[in-house]
Amino acid sequence: MQASKIKKIDPDKKFRRVLAASTLAGDKVRNAVGEDLGKIDEIMIDIPTGRIAYAVLSFGGILRMGNKLFAVPWSALRVDEDEKCFILDVDSKTLESAPGFDKDNWPDMADTTWGAEVFKYYRATPYWDDTETKQWNSPDRP
Repeated sequence: MQASKIKKIDPDKKFRRVLAASTLAGDKVRNAVGEDLGKIDEIMIDIPTGRIAYAVLSFGGILRMGNKLFAVPWSALRVDEDEKCFILDVDSKTLESAPGFDKDNWPDMADTTWGAEVFKYYRATPYWDDTETKQWNSPDRP
């Protein structure tokens, strides 16, 4: 996540750039106007590239029952360092209409056809098409 994707008010406060994925599970997700969109359930890593592919967001339900899960492109999220939460620039209605799944029926997240629809929905560039990543993982790279 680029430094420009991190919101913080206190410029003297250092933020941690590397964290264990397990410390992010349960973090709140809000939109830019502060509306609660749910929590991070899982962080999905693309093993061949070593990149974070998706954050799995749980949204809705009562006492975590009936929650719908959403794969959100990692690049669609920002971090609010001061509030210790993620920001996703969609409203709750948009999220409710997003491609989702339930906890007992996960999609094949390695399927780029499925993934392309998810990235298109959030208007994000698929991580497997990201020029910067291709250059970073190039066999010609020193």
